[in-house]
Amino acid sequence: MKKAPIFYNCRKCPAYCCSYPRIIVTEADIARLAKHHGIGIEKARKKYTKPGHEEGERVLRHKGDEHYGTVCRFLNRKTRACTVYEGRPEACREFPGPGRCGYYDFLCFERNAQEDPDFISTTWNA
Repeated sequence: MKKAPIFYNCRKCPAYCCSYPRIIVTEADIARLAKHHGIGIEKARKKYTKPGHEEGERVLRHKGDEHYGTVCRFLNRKTRACTVYEGRPEACREFPGPGRCGYYDFLCFERNAQEDPDFISTTWNA
């Protein structure tokens, strides 16, 4: 089977997907995080997740961020990289799906328009 081309580079992005307020995790994700950190599942559930909007839903906890207001608690705010990459949830493993990342396309456009390779737009959090 031929692999689809990838039209984004996460290493050049300031981790926009990590700013989503609702990063849903499954029981398997919580177990993976627990194993990654060498702790029990219940401790991982309490320490790394919180109740989401839907009944029974769990989402990753956030921490403050200078660019987006808040981001996933596992994002290194200096390097903009995931600190639990091997233990990351399935939603993160699958993002953005096949093909393109809309934010990366937007970011490339803005950086080109501003003639600034490091430009980060945070106007939506104003």
